Amino acid sequence: MVMSKKRVAVVMGGYSDEYVVSLKSGQLIYDSLDRNLYDVYKVVILKNEWYFLGENDRKYEINRGDFSVTLDNNEPLKFDVCFNIIHGTPGENGILQAYWDAIGQKYTGCDFYQSALTFNKKDTLAVLSKYGIPSAKSIYLRKGEDINTDEIVESLGLPVFVKPNQSGSSLGISKVKEKSELMAATEIAFKEDDEILIESFLDGMEVSVGVIDFKGETIVLGITEIVPTNEFFDYEAKYEGASEEITPARIDDATRIRVEEISKRAYNSLGMSGFSRSEFILMDGIPYMLEMNTNPGFSPASILPQQATHYGISITDLCGNEVEKALNK
Repeated sequence: MVMSKKRVAVVMGGYSDEYVVSLKSGQLIYDSLDRNLYDVYKVVILKNEWYFLGENDRKYEINRGDFSVTLDNNEPLKFDVCFNIIHGTPGENGILQAYWDAIGQKYTGCDFYQSALTFNKKDTLAVLSKYGIPSAKSIYLRKGEDINTDEIVESLGLPVFVKPNQSGSSLGISKVKEKSELMAATEIAFKEDDEILIESFLDGMEVSVGVIDFKGETIVLGITEIVPTNEFFDYEAKYEGASEEITPARIDDATRIRVEEISKRAYNSLGMSGFSRSEFILMDGIPYMLEMNTNPGFSPASILPQQATHYGISITDLCGNEVEKALNK
């Protein structure tokens, strides 16, 4: 008897400006999944349309009642598992996960709660502080609140980072060196989100740490040192190559072990699953957490695939492991 292959939909796109990167990530996963084990399909979710990409790039609308597709022969196509590689909303903040849970659709990565929590920088850092994971000193502001620049500078010093609380891909972030620039920076951040964080500046090395659960074990795929040619690791540096990425990071063994331990602890204490990439600043050997991404970039130029290759796990195995976990949920 021949086992029928499982149908895997690689779900890419999203509602934010990050959809461009997501389409590249989706393509890599689509190309990498083992065709001996799976029938692989492309599904694109954008603000104004959800569609399955058929032969000759023909679009078939997704039926949102059960996430199925009706093909030309009127046969419904249902997917055994969705490989979620949407960066930003709705695939990285829990919205899609909650919908899939409601209709009984299996999917890769972490659950609704972990996605929603980690997309909120302030709440993630608050939860992780209970597990002894340090972060920068910060002030949280909601749109419409009075902003007292004197108090902020007195509390946090200068320079500070101003960032949207919930937003991917470093959009809306400013580094502020002068008190006079602070108000303008908050306005830029408020364009991206109704809540913002102002964080004290940590003067140290930035590292990006890939953590996954692979074959039943939480492993650190790699620690990548980010050497920005810009002031900091902003959108341009992240996606347009204005930074140098060095894997493994140039740190001593004691620091490396500390970073690995804290990264795993963060992953496990949040009950994470699937791909994750956490950003830290190392200052005096101590890793301070900035944020955790639960659906990090996975295009060929992205950090996580590079770390996997360096670690010795093929992209095919890495992606296959995610599919098998989702099928066994």
